[in-house]
Amino acid sequence: MTAKAQELVIRIDDMGALHSVNTASIDTYQNGIAKSVEVLAVGSWFPEAVKMLKENPGLDVGIHLAITSEWENVKWRPLTQCPSLVDENGFFYPMMGPNPAYPGQSVMENMANFDIEEIEKEFRAQIELALKNIPQITHISGHMFSTGFSPEVVAVVQKLSDEYNLPSIDRAESFKQYGFTYAGYDGPKATLEEKVESFIKALDKMEKGKRYMFVDHPAYNDSEMQTVMLVGYEDVAVDRQGVTDLLKSPEVLKAIEERGIKLIDINTLTKSLPRAETPAKMVKATERYLAAVEKAEQDLHSIMIVKDGNVIYENWMSSGSADEPHILNSVSKTFTSMAVGLAVSEGKLSIDERLVDIFPEHCPENPSEFLKEITIEHLLTMTCGHSTDPTYASRTNMERSWIKLFMEHPVTHKPGTNYCYNSLGTYVLSAIVQKRTGQKVVDYLFPRLFRPLGINNVTWQECPQGINTGGWGLFLKTEDLAKMGLMILQKGQFNGCQVVPAEWIESASSAQVPCVPAGMNSDDADKLRKVAKTSDWLQGYGYQMWRSRYNSFRADGANGQYILVIPEKNEKRRRFSFLLSFLSVFVLAAILSVMLFSLFLIILLTILAILGSIHSRTGKT
Repeated sequence: MTAKAQELVIRIDDMGALHSVNTASIDTYQNGIAKSVEVLAVGSWFPEAVKMLKENPGLDVGIHLAITSEWENVKWRPLTQCPSLVDENGFFYPMMGPNPAYPGQSVMENMANFDIEEIEKEFRAQIELALKNIPQITHISGHMFSTGFSPEVVAVVQKLSDEYNLPSIDRAESFKQYGFTYAGYDGPKATLEEKVESFIKALDKMEKGKRYMFVDHPAYNDSEMQTVMLVGYEDVAVDRQGVTDLLKSPEVLKAIEERGIKLIDINTLTKSLPRAETPAKMVKATERYLAAVEKAEQDLHSIMIVKDGNVIYENWMSSGSADEPHILNSVSKTFTSMAVGLAVSEGKLSIDERLVDIFPEHCPENPSEFLKEITIEHLLTMTCGHSTDPTYASRTNMERSWIKLFMEHPVTHKPGTNYCYNSLGTYVLSAIVQKRTGQKVVDYLFPRLFRPLGINNVTWQECPQGINTGGWGLFLKTEDLAKMGLMILQKGQFNGCQVVPAEWIESASSAQVPCVPAGMNSDDADKLRKVAKTSDWLQGYGYQMWRSRYNSFRADGANGQYILVIPEKNEKRRRFSFLLSFLSVFVLAAILSVMLFSLFLIILLTILAILGSIHSRTGKT
């Protein structure tokens, strides 16, 4: 078996500190090899960084916790009142440890006034400010080793890491926990030429199957950057221009490609699904399947199979890419269902609530009796009472409220009695979540679903009124769907945490109502019942999820996006293991029985031999 490729994280630090740093950071991501960036929430240019990162959702972002402000001529202050962490002017100290050029101006030299509660308060404030403005933040790092300079600080950072579900990557324990090694320049790095040569030399020493992280600080040699410096580091602008050029160097990119090194981001490092070897039978089966796909001239982009929590097969074809989010179409509906379930668990809504009570402002002047009966559960199960799907007419109207258009659509059946596939109904669910939580569904799901699952680079289309479309328009990567499927398989659990209530997962994945294929009229249901046993479309519908054959269920999007969960396939190994255990016990019992019987025979024969001996000596029978 061929050894796995080396994996390398290119991490760039200090975005938010200066405009020069912000623009260079985006430049090295768009035109270079940078994959992850660390943002200073206390930095002077943090607002600009926020704007730039919203425009570049694919760039992995970490919150760069800071309690130092090192540059001359530009300084930053804490977000909270923390007297033990600031100098006489209220700025953070410039240094973390003692520096002869800055006597008495380091955090560690002022540890007599050290207050761990102030550090926790300040770190928490920085995290919350960052998450408020950049919900896609995936991890925590420390500016100038701020997250690991004492055991007390390490404990605080780990506490915050667990609380906010943000892995901390700069602790001493992080290397072992996430299995990576820091890689630096292997040689001099004063000039660009030296940087390139030393960086490539470092690449040559990277071992197959291992993970590495390279950290540096891009900026431009411009008038702004030329105003900042440290004593002993006066050529900051020149040096950091070299870093920018290094990360954009065609020579470096070529070297990475030639050595087969895979560039990953920190989210992949900390929250990717574990991989396991593909079973030989699956290799052959997938080869046959892909051959059939090719013969049928189907445009398959990717496939990923997870068993026992491990990815055991993955493949990328055509325009498919592991790093590229894909439009999900109706798979989006399942994510909207999870938002509804989470809002229910938080007491923000109930599935029994009526639509007309939630949106009285959009209700027709004289609503029909059937319209009055529509509840959130009817929206979830697509049994609102419509005979036709109102989605197309609404999506083509960019001027009127889509909620109002939905409520004006004729309700010809008593709600709960007739299934009719209804994407606009899912949009209404999204609108309900937004109204009750004050957040768009995508933002509501970040701390509750996306971040726990390690899903970033999320975008979701909106209607003209600024509501996520709910029933379509979500963009995610293939592995994100695999994580979602695994969470559902595990009854809402992921990495030991209950992400979505188990009761909601059970309801969502169970057959709540009979159904017909999307786009078909329920009037044809009787004809279809004849093929129900052989059709995945006729196994019932849950809360924005389809039941399928083989006791499975799925999220299903137009043109072939699927999350297919087959619990029994994942349980076979466990049942087999139980059977082996049972057989082992049975065999053990049999062996013990034979041994006991043998022992009995030996004792019996021994007694008979003794008796025979006595008889020979005495002549008695």
